[in-house]
Amino acid sequence: MRRYPAGVPAGEIATALDFKPNTASAYLATLKQADLIRQERQGTSLLYFANLDGVRGLFDGLLTGCCQNRPDICHSLASAPIVQPTPERPLKVLFLCTGNSARSILLESLINRLGDGRIHAFSAGLNPTCKVHPQSLTLLREKGYPVDQARSKSWDKFAAPDAPKMDLVITVCASAAGETCPIWPGAPLRAHWGVEDPAAAAEADWESAFVTAYAALERRAKAYLDLPQDLDKDALQTELRRIGEMS
Repeated sequence: MRRYPAGVPAGEIATALDFKPNTASAYLATLKQADLIRQERQGTSLLYFANLDGVRGLFDGLLTGCCQNRPDICHSLASAPIVQPTPERPLKVLFLCTGNSARSILLESLINRLGDGRIHAFSAGLNPTCKVHPQSLTLLREKGYPVDQARSKSWDKFAAPDAPKMDLVITVCASAAGETCPIWPGAPLRAHWGVEDPAAAAEADWESAFVTAYAALERRAKAYLDLPQDLDKDALQTELRRIGEMS
Protein backbone atom coordinates (compact mmCIF):
# COMPACT_ATOMS: atom_id res chain seq x y z
CA MET A 1 0.00 0.00 0.00
CA ARG A 2 2.84 2.41 0.79
CA ARG A 3 4.38 1.82 -2.63
CA TYR A 4 1.14 2.10 -4.63
CA PRO A 5 0.92 2.54 -7.60
CA ALA A 6 4.38 0.94 -7.82
CA GLY A 7 4.83 -2.79 -7.37
CA VAL A 8 7.11 -4.64 -4.95
CA PRO A 9 9.15 -7.81 -5.62
CA ALA A 10 8.32 -10.86 -3.50
CA GLY A 11 11.86 -11.00 -2.16
CA GLU A 12 11.65 -7.49 -0.79
CA ILE A 13 8.31 -8.26 0.87
CA ALA A 14 9.79 -11.38 2.47
CA THR A 15 12.78 -9.43 3.75
CA ALA A 16 10.68 -6.60 5.16
CA LEU A 17 8.44 -9.02 7.05
CA ASP A 18 11.27 -11.41 8.00
CA PHE A 19 9.54 -14.34 6.26
CA LYS A 20 11.17 -17.24 4.48
CA PRO A 21 10.61 -16.97 0.70
CA ASN A 22 8.27 -19.97 0.57
CA THR A 23 6.21 -18.57 3.47
CA ALA A 24 5.91 -15.18 1.76
CA SER A 25 4.90 -16.90 -1.49
CA ALA A 26 2.13 -18.80 0.26
CA TYR A 27 0.75 -15.64 1.85
CA LEU A 28 0.98 -13.71 -1.42
CA ALA A 29 -0.94 -16.47 -3.19
CA THR A 30 -3.68 -16.25 -0.55
CA LEU A 31 -3.86 -12.45 -0.82
CA LYS A 32 -4.09 -12.73 -4.61
CA GLN A 33 -6.86 -15.32 -4.32
CA ALA A 34 -8.72 -12.93 -2.00
CA ASP A 35 -8.36 -10.20 -4.66
CA LEU A 36 -6.39 -7.93 -2.31
CA ILE A 37 -3.29 -7.86 -4.51
CA ARG A 38 -2.41 -8.53 -8.13
CA GLN A 39 0.82 -9.68 -9.74
CA GLU A 40 2.48 -8.55 -12.94
CA ARG A 41 5.64 -9.66 -14.71
CA GLN A 42 7.94 -6.84 -15.78
CA GLY A 43 10.91 -8.22 -17.68
CA THR A 44 12.40 -10.95 -15.50
CA SER A 45 10.79 -9.63 -12.29
CA LEU A 46 7.43 -10.60 -10.79
CA LEU A 47 5.95 -7.62 -8.96
CA TYR A 48 3.01 -7.45 -6.58
CA PHE A 49 0.60 -4.49 -6.44
CA ALA A 50 -2.11 -3.55 -3.96
CA ASN A 51 -5.62 -3.92 -5.38
CA LEU A 52 -7.26 -0.81 -3.93
CA ASP A 53 -10.81 -1.87 -4.75
CA GLY A 54 -10.32 -5.14 -2.91
CA VAL A 55 -8.67 -3.45 0.07
CA ARG A 56 -11.45 -0.86 0.29
CA GLY A 57 -14.04 -3.61 0.20
CA LEU A 58 -12.31 -5.45 3.03
CA PHE A 59 -12.09 -2.42 5.31
CA ASP A 60 -15.55 -1.19 4.44
CA GLY A 61 -16.82 -4.57 5.53
CA LEU A 62 -14.82 -4.53 8.75
CA LEU A 63 -15.93 -1.03 9.72
CA THR A 64 -19.54 -1.70 8.79
CA GLY A 65 -19.59 -4.87 10.89
CA CYS A 66 -17.59 -3.60 13.85
CA CYS A 67 -19.06 -0.09 13.97
CA GLN A 68 -22.56 -1.15 12.94
CA ASN A 69 -22.78 1.77 10.51
CA ARG A 70 -22.40 4.31 13.32
CA PRO A 71 -20.48 7.30 11.89
CA ASP A 72 -19.77 8.65 15.37
CA ILE A 73 -17.58 5.58 16.02
CA CYS A 74 -16.10 4.95 12.58
CA HIS A 75 -15.17 8.56 11.93
CA SER A 76 -13.21 8.76 15.16
CA LEU A 77 -11.05 5.82 14.12
CA ALA A 78 -9.57 7.71 11.19
CA SER A 79 -9.97 11.32 12.24
CA ALA A 80 -8.43 11.56 15.68
CA PRO A 81 -6.75 14.93 16.18
CA ILE A 82 -2.99 15.06 16.18
CA VAL A 83 -1.01 16.54 19.06
CA GLN A 84 -0.47 20.22 18.34
CA PRO A 85 3.21 21.19 18.43
CA THR A 86 4.44 23.77 20.90
CA PRO A 87 7.96 25.02 21.74
CA GLU A 88 7.76 22.83 24.85
CA ARG A 89 6.53 19.81 22.89
CA PRO A 90 7.71 20.10 19.25
CA LEU A 91 6.42 17.64 16.69
CA LYS A 92 8.99 14.89 16.07
CA VAL A 93 9.56 13.92 12.43
CA LEU A 94 11.93 11.24 11.16
CA PHE A 95 13.17 11.29 7.55
CA LEU A 96 14.38 7.97 6.18
CA CYS A 97 16.31 7.01 3.07
CA THR A 98 18.71 4.26 2.14
CA GLY A 99 22.12 5.68 3.06
CA ASN A 100 21.26 8.73 5.21
CA SER A 101 23.98 10.73 3.52
CA ALA A 102 22.10 13.12 1.22
CA ARG A 103 18.30 13.51 0.85
CA SER A 104 17.28 12.79 4.43
CA ILE A 105 20.15 14.93 5.75
CA LEU A 106 19.07 17.85 3.55
CA LEU A 107 15.42 17.55 4.55
CA GLU A 108 16.30 17.25 8.25
CA SER A 109 18.23 20.54 7.99
CA LEU A 110 15.44 22.24 6.04
CA ILE A 111 12.70 21.34 8.50
CA ASN A 112 14.74 22.19 11.58
CA ARG A 113 15.43 25.66 10.15
CA LEU A 114 12.04 26.43 8.61
CA GLY A 115 10.03 24.80 11.42
CA ASP A 116 11.01 27.62 13.77
CA GLY A 117 11.21 25.42 16.85
CA ARG A 118 7.78 23.77 16.53
CA ILE A 119 9.19 20.72 14.73
CA HIS A 120 12.21 18.63 15.69
CA ALA A 121 13.48 16.70 12.67
CA PHE A 122 15.71 13.63 12.68
CA SER A 123 17.12 11.48 9.88
CA ALA A 124 18.37 7.93 9.49
CA GLY A 125 19.04 5.25 6.88
CA LEU A 126 18.19 1.64 6.21
CA ASN A 127 21.80 0.93 5.21
CA PRO A 128 23.68 4.02 6.44
CA THR A 129 26.90 4.96 4.71
CA CYS A 130 28.29 6.08 8.11
CA LYS A 131 29.37 9.39 6.59
CA VAL A 132 27.49 12.34 5.18
CA HIS A 133 28.06 12.86 1.47
CA PRO A 134 30.63 15.67 0.97
CA GLN A 135 28.37 17.47 -1.50
CA SER A 136 25.59 17.52 1.13
CA LEU A 137 27.95 19.31 3.51
CA THR A 138 29.12 21.68 0.78
CA LEU A 139 25.57 22.63 -0.20
CA LEU A 140 24.42 23.09 3.40
CA ARG A 141 27.42 25.29 4.22
CA GLU A 142 26.75 27.43 1.13
CA LYS A 143 23.18 27.97 2.35
CA GLY A 144 24.27 28.87 5.87
CA TYR A 145 23.28 25.69 7.70
CA PRO A 146 25.34 24.37 10.62
CA VAL A 147 26.81 20.98 9.73
CA ASP A 148 28.70 20.04 12.90
CA GLN A 149 25.86 17.75 14.04
CA ALA A 150 25.24 16.09 10.65
CA ARG A 151 25.65 12.31 11.00
CA SER A 152 24.81 9.24 8.92
CA LYS A 153 23.16 6.71 11.23
CA SER A 154 21.00 3.61 11.25
CA TRP A 155 17.26 3.81 11.68
CA ASP A 156 17.68 1.12 14.37
CA LYS A 157 18.69 3.93 16.70
CA PHE A 158 15.20 5.38 16.46
CA ALA A 159 13.41 2.02 16.71
CA ALA A 160 14.85 1.30 20.18
CA PRO A 161 12.47 1.40 23.18
CA ASP A 162 14.18 4.45 24.69
CA ALA A 163 14.29 6.42 21.41
CA PRO A 164 12.24 9.61 20.90
CA LYS A 165 8.66 8.77 19.94
CA MET A 166 8.02 9.92 16.39
CA ASP A 167 4.80 11.65 15.33
CA LEU A 168 5.58 11.39 11.62
CA VAL A 169 7.92 9.18 9.55
CA ILE A 170 8.64 10.17 5.94
CA THR A 171 10.66 8.14 3.43
CA VAL A 172 12.47 10.02 0.67
CA CYS A 173 13.95 7.12 -1.29
CA ALA A 174 12.95 6.86 -4.95
CA SER A 175 11.02 3.58 -4.81
CA ALA A 176 10.02 3.94 -8.46
CA ALA A 177 13.70 3.47 -9.31
CA GLY A 178 13.79 0.14 -7.48
CA GLU A 179 15.40 1.56 -4.35
CA THR A 180 14.55 -0.19 -1.08
CA CYS A 181 12.58 1.97 1.35
CA PRO A 182 12.55 1.30 5.09
CA ILE A 183 9.24 0.17 6.56
CA TRP A 184 8.70 1.79 9.95
CA PRO A 185 6.94 -0.13 12.73
CA GLY A 186 4.39 1.34 15.12
CA ALA A 187 1.67 3.93 14.75
CA PRO A 188 3.11 7.29 13.66
CA LEU A 189 1.71 8.86 10.51
CA ARG A 190 3.74 7.83 7.50
CA ALA A 191 4.31 9.35 4.09
CA HIS A 192 6.54 8.94 1.05
CA TRP A 193 8.21 11.89 -0.65
CA GLY A 194 10.36 10.10 -3.22
CA VAL A 195 13.31 12.03 -4.68
CA GLU A 196 16.05 10.67 -6.94
CA ASP A 197 19.30 10.08 -5.06
CA PRO A 198 21.78 12.85 -5.99
CA ALA A 199 24.61 10.76 -4.54
CA ALA A 200 24.04 8.26 -7.36
CA ALA A 201 25.04 10.86 -9.96
CA ALA A 202 28.51 10.93 -11.50
CA GLU A 203 30.92 13.05 -9.48
CA ALA A 204 31.05 15.64 -12.25
CA ASP A 205 27.27 16.07 -11.88
CA TRP A 206 27.10 16.19 -8.09
CA GLU A 207 26.58 19.94 -7.81
CA SER A 208 23.65 19.98 -10.25
CA ALA A 209 22.09 16.80 -8.83
CA PHE A 210 22.23 18.04 -5.24
CA VAL A 211 20.81 21.46 -6.15
CA THR A 212 17.91 19.71 -7.92
CA ALA A 213 17.24 17.39 -4.97
CA TYR A 214 17.44 20.27 -2.50
CA ALA A 215 14.94 22.32 -4.52
CA ALA A 216 12.46 19.42 -4.63
CA LEU A 217 12.80 18.80 -0.89
CA GLU A 218 12.50 22.50 -0.10
CA ARG A 219 9.19 22.70 -2.02
CA ARG A 220 7.85 19.78 -0.01
CA ALA A 221 9.13 21.15 3.32
CA LYS A 222 7.49 24.54 2.73
CA ALA A 223 4.23 22.94 1.58
CA TYR A 224 4.17 20.83 4.74
CA LEU A 225 4.91 23.76 7.04
CA ASP A 226 2.20 25.85 5.35
CA LEU A 227 -0.50 23.33 6.30
CA PRO A 228 -3.04 24.35 8.96
CA GLN A 229 -1.97 23.09 12.38
CA ASP A 230 -5.48 21.92 13.36
CA LEU A 231 -5.81 19.15 10.73
CA ASP A 232 -6.99 15.78 12.01
CA LYS A 233 -4.99 12.66 11.13
CA ASP A 234 -7.14 11.75 8.15
CA ALA A 235 -6.83 15.20 6.59
CA LEU A 236 -3.12 15.42 7.37
CA GLN A 237 -2.49 12.03 5.75
CA THR A 238 -4.23 13.23 2.59
CA GLU A 239 -2.12 16.40 2.52
CA LEU A 240 1.11 14.49 3.11
CA ARG A 241 0.28 12.23 0.16
CA ARG A 242 -0.45 15.27 -2.01
CA ILE A 243 2.89 16.82 -1.06
CA GLY A 244 4.65 13.57 -1.94
CA GLU A 245 3.14 13.71 -5.42
CA MET A 246 4.40 17.25 -6.12
CA SER A 247 6.53 17.54 -9.24
